[in-house]
Amino acid sequence: MDFYYVPGSAPCRSVIMVAKALGLELNKKLVNLFEGEQLKPEYVKINPQHTVPTLVDNGFALWESRAILVYLVEKYGKDDTLYPKNPKEQALVNQRLYFDMGTLYQSYVEYYYPQFRFNKPADPEAFKKVEAAFDYLDTFLEAQEFVAGGQLTVADIAILASVSTFDISEFDLSKYHNVSKWYANAKKVTPGWDENWEGLLQMKKILEAKAAAAK
Repeated sequence: MDFYYVPGSAPCRSVIMVAKALGLELNKKLVNLFEGEQLKPEYVKINPQHTVPTLVDNGFALWESRAILVYLVEKYGKDDTLYPKNPKEQALVNQRLYFDMGTLYQSYVEYYYPQFRFNKPADPEAFKKVEAAFDYLDTFLEAQEFVAGGQLTVADIAILASVSTFDISEFDLSKYHNVSKWYANAKKVTPGWDENWEGLLQMKKILEAKAAAAK
């Protein structure tokens, strides 16, 4: 399977962790977004939206990380622990995945990206959305070890990729007790955590270099 990715991207890192959990080898192909490689005709032919991550499995191309996570588990999973087949349990996992996409990770994009990419000042209104997202997540985790039921699922892995991105960006997680407790455990039990963190360190290094150049 060819996997087009960027190490610092949370969506990309979530796929890497799920693949690790499934024992799958990804043929990783780095996409240099700063050089516009995602806009080259050969890449757009694979993914017309020219986004990362993109997976090509024996000629089948798929993008949007959360769709990729589900695809990998449903095709290659030895059981349904990471993505349950029970309709109610599966619906809860889906809800958490959509929460990550539309609320949690989106709040990161809206608050941090303008600062990192365009050197804009922090927007207090956007920060309120970050806090609201973590309030929701803290509520989801009340008396729960995992975000969507009693075991590790793709929802935990997707949200772990996002929360760790906030962590490396020095967002204070400590006031969210349930999130902090879940995060400490998720780092221990999620396959591929070390590679996830390595990708974050690469991202931080790039951002720090960019910030220094802008001064």
